[in-house]
Amino acid sequence: MTRRIGSTPRVAVLAVIAALVSIVAACGLQSGSAVPLAVGSGSITPQDDLKGAKITVGSKDFTEQIILGYILEFALSAAGADVRDLTNISGSQSVRAAMESGQVDITYEYTGTAWITYLKHEKPITDPAEQFAAVAAEDREHHGLTWVNPAPLNNTYALATNQATLTRTGIRTLSQYADLVRRDPGAAATCLETEFRSRRDGFPGMAQAYGFDAGSVPIKILQSGIIYQAIANGNCNFGEVFTTDGRIKALNLALLEDDKKFFPNYNAAVVMRTSIAKKYPSIAKITKPVSDALTIQAITELNRQVDVDGREPADVARDWMVSKGFVTKGDD
Repeated sequence: MTRRIGSTPRVAVLAVIAALVSIVAACGLQSGSAVPLAVGSGSITPQDDLKGAKITVGSKDFTEQIILGYILEFALSAAGADVRDLTNISGSQSVRAAMESGQVDITYEYTGTAWITYLKHEKPITDPAEQFAAVAAEDREHHGLTWVNPAPLNNTYALATNQATLTRTGIRTLSQYADLVRRDPGAAATCLETEFRSRRDGFPGMAQAYGFDAGSVPIKILQSGIIYQAIANGNCNFGEVFTTDGRIKALNLALLEDDKKFFPNYNAAVVMRTSIAKKYPSIAKITKPVSDALTIQAITELNRQVDVDGREPADVARDWMVSKGFVTKGDD
């Protein structure tokens, strides 16, 4: 809901707000806002250690992450915590820095992102449980972060194409895509977002693994949310996608098989500062059944409701939590 400002002082008020925002931005992230929707207890009930605890939840700035951030906020709120909302932070590295600096206390993060991007390992661990254990051990020992409750959802990267391009080129695997790049780079025109273009678990690493020159591919940089429609419209022959995005099915896109298994598993898990984990041990308990319910099918449907149906992420997250009995709707 947007509050209206009277016409006479509007310019002056906006000028003051803009100045304050600039000052805060110069110092780092803002302190957060209130949780957007109210919830009551369901199967998640108030916990003694969380009563009145001030906890800041963060997330990255794409649909799935924002949904997951709200899911955490509603779980913690139902358990009695005083939750601050710092979802929608731009970029993975920014969220990681906010966690390590203490600006954010807890988030849902992906094991593959941590293993490759944050911890700088070259090769993924193919077994999801082993990768989670390795990430958790290294992050706890060296970075003061505790990982718990990995979810079944695996939101890995992929390249996608539309049905017309698939029929015309016959490209169904990343090895065939690499052959096309070597044979006819122009036919492999690809849409990427900025982060994927530079990440070692993104396009450069994929090019190295599949043996083609990343620099020879005509690349169009787009925001991640725009890429799906651009692929469907044929504005790019191929494009980067997240495999749990509901627009893949809605737009009838085809995923290229990662036949060399380059991309790691990106299982979402609850990550919190170790000091928070020790102070509030019930966080691990209340979030376990929530994570267990976050399957690939479940998160894909939640993403679809936002990106295809146009619903608000907070509404989608709360409705799902209510449908599972974790929380009840409060008075907004």
